[in-house]
Amino acid sequence: MSKAFNMELNSTQIGVVGLGYVGLPLAVEFGKRYPTIGFDINSARIAELRAGRDSSLEVEPAELLETTGLRFADRIDELADCQVLIVTVPTPVNEHKQPDLRPLESASRALGGVIRPGAVVIFESTVYPGATEEICIPIIEAVSGLQYNQDFFAGYSPERINPGDKEHRLTTIKKITSGSTPEVAAFVDALYRSIITAGTHLASSIRVAEAAKVIENTQRDVNIALINELALIFNRLGLDTQEVLEAAGSKWNFLPFRPGLVGGHCIGVDPYYLTHKAQEIGYHPEIILAGRRLNDSMGAYVAREVIKLMTRRGCLSQDARILILGLTFKENCPDLRNTRVVDILAEFRDYGIACDLHDPWANPAEARAEYGIDLIEQPTAGAYDAIVLAVAHRQFAALGAQGIRAFGKADAVLYDVKQLLPREAVDGRL
Repeated sequence: MSKAFNMELNSTQIGVVGLGYVGLPLAVEFGKRYPTIGFDINSARIAELRAGRDSSLEVEPAELLETTGLRFADRIDELADCQVLIVTVPTPVNEHKQPDLRPLESASRALGGVIRPGAVVIFESTVYPGATEEICIPIIEAVSGLQYNQDFFAGYSPERINPGDKEHRLTTIKKITSGSTPEVAAFVDALYRSIITAGTHLASSIRVAEAAKVIENTQRDVNIALINELALIFNRLGLDTQEVLEAAGSKWNFLPFRPGLVGGHCIGVDPYYLTHKAQEIGYHPEIILAGRRLNDSMGAYVAREVIKLMTRRGCLSQDARILILGLTFKENCPDLRNTRVVDILAEFRDYGIACDLHDPWANPAEARAEYGIDLIEQPTAGAYDAIVLAVAHRQFAALGAQGIRAFGKADAVLYDVKQLLPREAVDGRL
């Protein structure tokens, strides 16, 4: 039997563990209503936030400095008095495309050392169904000596942050909530409803909430894979994919997906969490993994298409040089996590072709540390045999086709991955 849960919402102090793209906006919103501590193991990150700077560009300096209920910490023991502890650490995959739960396990061990009786731990990190109660809770129990649903409780409310999106913000996206007992679920739901103006959806269990989150991006991944495959087919047929999609889109129920590179912290990662759990219980997913394989192949496909165009134009030589515009996983955002632009670069390098990479949004030090890529500050005019527009940053849109072509030689190939430019202005596009 679980002990009766009893916590007053108005007297709650909240600790948020992990201050990245998900955790920081959450800590700021809670800090407007409750005493809140934002914790991160990265002391440099804490220092910049205390100074009113957010390198992820998700929160404005004024919000950081004016949210009086929020303070930042890089010592886990500062969370010891928090009745609610919210975990927002990354859940990536490893080199074998298997879930990498080390950040989540580490956060659970850290919280096990500070959690007090009666506290609620809420997880927001994307996981497979069952991970919260099968992986995280036993770690907290082992470290703390407390018993689940007797001495402490849990909730799961998956993040739905879209990095760089200034329209769909934390408070304007409906939030899924759940709890380890009906009373805890009601508390977690009320807690999030107090900051989420779009409202909440209370799931019947933590496992349902976990499953709902992991299929959101799996569905998008499979849909994009279908459109990518159609693009491969239409290219062989000599048809322009965008023209075909625009025609098909005239029907009211045609889904408006577009071809492209599928990276980032969610769509290119979350399906592997679901397929891992499916295989663990003896089911081999067909459609999901096929979609993943196809989407992961698109960077190499783009590079080969550019090389074909260069060969036909006679500008592919031993001294050829290619400019890639954009490295982040999406436009107008500094997020480099799981960007698939690196697949384009890797394919060019396999062919022995020299490349320069320019991105006004990416952090050069992060690009070097994460991918070994040295970004150039500004491309040289008239220097390139081909230009690949890989990310639709507004700076590139402002240049237009003429401005972008100015970086190339007179006969340079211009390939548009993101369909940013008019069809007649480019030599090839997805």
